[in-house]
Amino acid sequence: MVLSDSNAHCEAYEVFNGAGRGGALILCEHASHHIPHRYGDLGLAEADRQSHAAWDPGAKAVALALSEALDSPLIASRISRLVYDCNRPPEVASAMPVKSELIDVPGNRGLNAEQREERVHTSYQPFIKAVSRMIEARKAEGLETALITIHSFTPVYYGTPRAVEIGILHDDDTRLADAMLEQAPALSPRRVERNEPYGPADGVTHSLQLHGLNNGLANVMIEVRNDLLRNPQEEAQIADELLTLLRPALAAVQPKGGPSA
Repeated sequence: MVLSDSNAHCEAYEVFNGAGRGGALILCEHASHHIPHRYGDLGLAEADRQSHAAWDPGAKAVALALSEALDSPLIASRISRLVYDCNRPPEVASAMPVKSELIDVPGNRGLNAEQREERVHTSYQPFIKAVSRMIEARKAEGLETALITIHSFTPVYYGTPRAVEIGILHDDDTRLADAMLEQAPALSPRRVERNEPYGPADGVTHSLQLHGLNNGLANVMIEVRNDLLRNPQEEAQIADELLTLLRPALAAVQPKGGPSA
């Protein structure tokens, strides 16, 4: 067993299917719009606290479905990315953004070093340490692990519609992304694109670098347009489509005789 507490959680993160022995570790850094009481409402209107600025709608549901289908652990953040974005390192401004697209975040304006460190200590470090522990535990058991991070994005950004529906993102290690994109014609006419609507130049591959590249793990970041994730039926449909890409891709990048997905 990798973890005896397969549904463990703390304030900063939760683990689902921690004992899963499939060939992946799934992350969902923007799974929640929860703002801990000590930060008030960050000066945000209720609609903004529920919006995509605060989390990735539908991403956790898709990640949970993949976790179950692939018998693989999922580690999900339990705190809004407006408090701390766990897909950003502490030194960048976007880790605690003062603005998200068109939404100002007054509660993040003028944070001093002590306030920033408190968020790093209570939100970011517990999350990344949980991921590192899981990777080490799986390595100790000889389990193959590919890192998969799940996100969603808005259909319109700064007034410009986005045609891409599923983005397959990568940094320097393209193995898993390449293998998934080879399967993309099976989803036609679904629009699946490489490094869209974001890519490494946008600073979105921190988790891939920290946990994937640094550990030699095949890795990929999946972005789904959130108008395709409006209800449980659509979330299940997208999860099935992603499995069409992931199952053969995982088989292609993992050694023969390794754990099946």
